Amino acid sequence: MTNFEYYTPTRVVFGKDSEKKTGELVKEYGATKVLIHYGGESAKKSGLLDRICASLEEAGVSYVLLGGVVPNPRLSLVHKGMELVRKEGADFLLAVGGGSVIDSAKAIGYGVYNNCDPWLFYSKQAQAKGCLPVAAVLTIAAAGSEMSDSSVITNEDGWLKRGYNSNYCRCKFAVMNPELTYTLPPYQTASGCVDIMMHTMERYFTHETHTELTDGICEALLRTVMHNARILKENPFDYDARAEVMWAGSLSHNGLTGCGTVGDWASHQIEHELGGMFDVAHGAGLAAIWGSWARYVCEENTDRFAQFAVRVMGVPETDGSAKDLAQKGICAMEDFYRSIDMPTSLAELGIHPTDAQIQELAEKCVFFGKRTIGNFKVLNGEDVAKIYQKSR
Repeated sequence: MTNFEYYTPTRVVFGKDSEKKTGELVKEYGATKVLIHYGGESAKKSGLLDRICASLEEAGVSYVLLGGVVPNPRLSLVHKGMELVRKEGADFLLAVGGGSVIDSAKAIGYGVYNNCDPWLFYSKQAQAKGCLPVAAVLTIAAAGSEMSDSSVITNEDGWLKRGYNSNYCRCKFAVMNPELTYTLPPYQTASGCVDIMMHTMERYFTHETHTELTDGICEALLRTVMHNARILKENPFDYDARAEVMWAGSLSHNGLTGCGTVGDWASHQIEHELGGMFDVAHGAGLAAIWGSWARYVCEENTDRFAQFAVRVMGVPETDGSAKDLAQKGICAMEDFYRSIDMPTSLAELGIHPTDAQIQELAEKCVFFGKRTIGNFKVLNGEDVAKIYQKSR
C-alpha cells in the first residue's frame, strides 16, 4: 500500500425532496448571487429549475440562469459563463445536472477566480490558484464530479478534450435526490453505470499489494453497480436501485476506491479522444475500448486480472490458470456491457475511424509524443494506436 491523502470536503445532502434545501444551503455558504448552470430543456420541463429558483427566492438569494451545456462540455460556453458571472456579479456557481454541467461550472469558476482563460489549466500550461465556490444538484449518476477534484472540458479549436484536477474546484455541497434520475433514457443510465464502474476499475488495476480493504471496497462497489444496472434496465423507477447507483457514483470518484494504490487512467485518456473527435457518450466510449485495453495490458499482472475475474465477475477460482481466469473475467465484463446494451467495440458504438483518424487520435492522446499514459502498463502513441485498432 502506498502513502496517500484522502480528502473529501463535499457535504452530501441525499434523499427525496433534498433539492428543496438548495436555497438554505447556498445561503449558508455565503452566496449573495448565484449562477444556475444547467443543460437542456429537461431541467425546465421537469419543474426542477422552478423548485430550485423558488428555494433560492425563499432564502433571499438572487440568481441568474445559464443553460446550454452539452455532453463533452464546450470551452465556448465556459467563456460565455465567465462573461455572465462578471456582468451579473455572481459569487457562487450552482450546477444543476450531471458531470458535464458540473465540469462546465468548475471551469467557469477557475476562469473567473484566476482572471484568465481556464484552458491554460486544462492544457497544462498553468496551475490554478483558486476557484469560485461550486455546488451541485445532481440529476445524472455517472461522472462523480459532484465529489471529485476533477473536471473535463472540450476545446472546439482542434476538438481537444482535456481534464484538470485541483482541490480548489471540489463542490461545497452536493444535493442528491435519486428520483431526479428517473427520466433518464436507458442508454444514458447504462452509460452512467459504466462510467461509475470505470472510475473504480481505473484505480483497481494496480501493481500495489497489501490493499485488501481498498480492494474489497472496489469489488463491492462494482458488484453493486452491476446488480442495480440490470434492475434499472427492467424498471427505471426503482428508487432503491437508483439510490445505490447514485451513491456509488460519488464514492467511486471521490478518492475512496484509490486509497493506497496507483491508478491507471489509460482507458479514460483513450476515450477522451473519442469524445473529442466523435462526441460519443463517455461511458459508452469506455465500454467500447475497455476490453481491447484489458487484453493489451493484462499480462503485465495476470494475477490482478484473475482476482478481478473471481471476486467481481464471479468466475470460479477453479476455472483454469491465472491467465485463463484473466481472459474469462474480461469476457464476462464485456458480456455485462452487452446485457445493459452498451457497446464492446467502436463499430457497436457507431463509429468507424479510418487509419488516419486512429493515428490522429493516438497522437492527441499522448500530446503528440510529449507524454505516455497508464501505469498498469505504460503506453506510448504506438500502443494507443494498437488499442484503437483492436477496438474496431
